Amino acid sequence: MEKVQQRNEVLTQLKEMNEHTYQEKSRTILSRLMEDPAFEAAGTIGVTIAAFPEVDTIPLIEFCWENGKQVAVPKCNPSTYTMDFYVIENFNQLETVYMKLKEPIVTETIHASPEQIDLMIVPGVVFSRSGYRIGFGGGYYDRYLTSFPGVTRSLAFDLQIADSVPIEVHDIPVAGIHTESGFIETGR
Repeated sequence: MEKVQQRNEVLTQLKEMNEHTYQEKSRTILSRLMEDPAFEAAGTIGVTIAAFPEVDTIPLIEFCWENGKQVAVPKCNPSTYTMDFYVIENFNQLETVYMKLKEPIVTETIHASPEQIDLMIVPGVVFSRSGYRIGFGGGYYDRYLTSFPGVTRSLAFDLQIADSVPIEVHDIPVAGIHTESGFIETGR
């Protein structure tokens, strides 16, 4: 199955999830991440401001702030398909950009280099058990992860896990995936 078809099928299934189920499963996934030794050891977490139907990251960000962890969120450059991360201390430091995404206001935040981020939460639409993923199609994370030395995790609903996904030369797998039913150690 091609990436576009696989992405669209899973997105359709995700969008059919009702609000209660979405919130309940998101909470379960986040609680699993919060018990992950990689998360516990991390001082700075890289994470997107997720939008439905992605696993809700707002409670994760609030938990990080309450527990003395720094939160770095991506600012994308659509002309080069690259991104940089900036540390936010509150949600007022975000602006709404293209496709209704929330990104940091660069003038109000501090840049975080890849070496300053301990744990990167890598988004995606479809994931294989070996850590490869189909994202939203821009390739931002694959470009960023080529120079990222830290630990990677993804958050996904069970229905986002596939037997396999098409792999391209530039694809970089994540080291682990948290779902509502458990942790998938990818061996990466």
